[in-house]
Amino acid sequence: MSTCPESYTCSDEGLLLPIVSEASWPTGARATVYLIGLLWSFMAIAIIADIFMSAISTITSHTQEVKIPDDSESGYKTIEVLRWNGTVANLTLMALGSSAPEILLSIIEIVFNDFKSGELGPSTVVGSAAFNLMVICGVCVIGIPSSETRRIKKLKVFAITAVFSVLAYVWLIIILMVNTPDFVDLWEAVVTLFMFPILVILAYILDKNYFGSASVDDETGLEVDNLLSQEHADKQVIVEMLRRLKSNPDADEKEVARLTAHLMEQNQHHNRAWYRINAIRTLTGGTRLTTPLTDKSNELLETLLVAEEAGGDPDFIHLSEGGKKAIVEFESPSTAVIEKEGRVKINVIRHGNLDRRVLFRIETIDGTAEATSDYKPLKKTMVFEPKETLLSFDIEIIDDNTWEPDEVFFIRMTIEPEQQAVLGKHPVTQVTILNDDEPGTVQFANPSFLFKESVGCAQVKVERINGCDGRIVAKWKTKDITAVGGRDYENTSGEIVFEHGELTKMIEINIKDDLEFEKDENFEVDLVEVDGGAKLGKLKRCVVTIVNDDEFAGFVDRIADLTNANLDALRLGKQTWAKQFEEALNVNGGDLETATAFSYLLHFMTFGFKSFFALIPPPTIWGGWLCFFVSLLCIGLITAIVADLANIFGCLIGLESEVTAITFVALGTSLPDLFASKTAATMEKYADSAIGNVTGSNSVNVFLGLGFAWVVAAIYWTSKGVSFEVPAGSLGFSVAIFTVCAIVTLILIVVRRVVGVFGNAELGGPKTPKLISGFFMIFLWLVYVLLASLQTYGYIEGF
Repeated sequence: MSTCPESYTCSDEGLLLPIVSEASWPTGARATVYLIGLLWSFMAIAIIADIFMSAISTITSHTQEVKIPDDSESGYKTIEVLRWNGTVANLTLMALGSSAPEILLSIIEIVFNDFKSGELGPSTVVGSAAFNLMVICGVCVIGIPSSETRRIKKLKVFAITAVFSVLAYVWLIIILMVNTPDFVDLWEAVVTLFMFPILVILAYILDKNYFGSASVDDETGLEVDNLLSQEHADKQVIVEMLRRLKSNPDADEKEVARLTAHLMEQNQHHNRAWYRINAIRTLTGGTRLTTPLTDKSNELLETLLVAEEAGGDPDFIHLSEGGKKAIVEFESPSTAVIEKEGRVKINVIRHGNLDRRVLFRIETIDGTAEATSDYKPLKKTMVFEPKETLLSFDIEIIDDNTWEPDEVFFIRMTIEPEQQAVLGKHPVTQVTILNDDEPGTVQFANPSFLFKESVGCAQVKVERINGCDGRIVAKWKTKDITAVGGRDYENTSGEIVFEHGELTKMIEINIKDDLEFEKDENFEVDLVEVDGGAKLGKLKRCVVTIVNDDEFAGFVDRIADLTNANLDALRLGKQTWAKQFEEALNVNGGDLETATAFSYLLHFMTFGFKSFFALIPPPTIWGGWLCFFVSLLCIGLITAIVADLANIFGCLIGLESEVTAITFVALGTSLPDLFASKTAATMEKYADSAIGNVTGSNSVNVFLGLGFAWVVAAIYWTSKGVSFEVPAGSLGFSVAIFTVCAIVTLILIVVRRVVGVFGNAELGGPKTPKLISGFFMIFLWLVYVLLASLQTYGYIEGF
């Protein structure tokens, strides 16, 4: 077993360790060293698993061109599709990448234990399955923002993997406790192993709907084509983003490019490998697969949110609710009041995130109107309660019975930094005190307006003068001059409404930027008529001129280049050896601007592992296969060390191997999956990437992890004329308890999908049912660990 010839406490528990004599070491010190080594080795496994998953991602992302019929002159069009079917990839290479430590641990333990069954490997397989199904599913259920839901998209595939995930462990019970108690015959081991290809074939058949109607959600062709088209920055998207950021002076090209890459990456569909790699790199201070935002780019993001909530296209950006803040502003930028009315009512609106309580302050500021003589000053704090969207307050106007010209004062709004809210487009409103009660005259503020082609939306100002009494509606329309409606701008007509007291309105006309050089062009906007007794003024026509913006086009090109550079840096399977070492030697892969103190700590803790594993051939060589096999070899080596560390640590503190396996080892190997699933649950539209792969991985753990090891051991012992002995004992009890808890968990997941109180979805839904069901799943895992541990120590009799 161990290379150390001297025998002392727990010296014979390891295959490779200890490598030096520890006979003189205190037991407590040894236990501490082995615990630290165990936890540290989990980080090594995570790092090498990152490289292994990168190789798998490269292998499964290979595409090929296929021709499909269409209505073009050639009669077909060429699209790119993945060579690997998504379901097959998930159940084979992806599952192997996710479960490689557990699978190799079981194989290594048998091979290096004279082909005798050990306790650590099989118990780790069952313990990891329990953590994956109950804890990961529970966390994903809870982690979805309230009122949101995620449903399984490929329900047939999930159903078959769920059935096999239970069948696999029922089959273990039959082998170990019913058919050949405490022994595994060769045919039983072979059947266990061959259940793996059977599962893959059945899942593929259901995925392709060979015995049913074709699915409209088939992802093999058009989705891949769509994903490939999103690999580079769209200049139209950048133009739209710049239009919404026009009010932000910090919109420099580097930060806009960073934000663009961040949003594009978040809006793309990602597979399981992407989420697991990103989770591992986050846990080890490595290069993340999403572009992190700096303080400046976060400010730009808030500006985008304000623009979106103020009427932008809701499909332009899709952001998680957790990143949104409440947006508070005055309903109108200006209000007028007749002096004799005595008071003016001001409205404040709140949009964006409505779930929080928001405090803000308002304060009046003198203009030509003076506090105490023309109006009573106001300075107070107001509160938006959760779900409240409108607040109003009154300011008293002082009527002095003497004639005065129109006067103005202002009301300013402020929000404390600790509030989860931002000010909107109207943080200040102007109040005009009028001395007449006429409906007024409507006209343009200027006879002509000038806008750059890149402005996106031209705002033409219309004024109401000589009175503001009552509600009036003014109609307008556009007319071509040299600019052509539909090509250069949206040729529209419409109405603007002045409510009682309102003095200014904006006519918004969308300007189309074709990113091509053109001469200056113009069109006319006419005020056609006005009702309510108001009149049209002298400026009832204006000319809008659209000027070309070559400087802006260059600005857009530079942002597009920077965005593509950011996206290329995130792309898997593009690394070279030099790039691998650069990322390994630098915190956050070299992105120091967004590195935190915790990132530095994690980086220095894993620096040695990162540097060593950078020697592994990058996935760009041989289509990723060389990286795949070298990484698998390294995982096997680290797994053997983990087995020794876990066995010796458990021995030193009096913990049985079975308990060590279902607690320390299972958690250490499964934590990256937990973080990956949690991120996938919040970012993806469906629940497949979050929990859809859990049942498949649990099946593969048994079929490959135990099946392959048992076939090898059964062949060895059969050749000697005896059966392969696998004492059921604690393993059989653990499998039985897990099977019961797994069935209950899967039933709850199905109930969540079909019962309205849970939101008719596997994940998320109303807050209280979501929390109850999620914590119940986690509670089932605690029950499993407790019962399995008690049985191991003899407090509960086995079956």
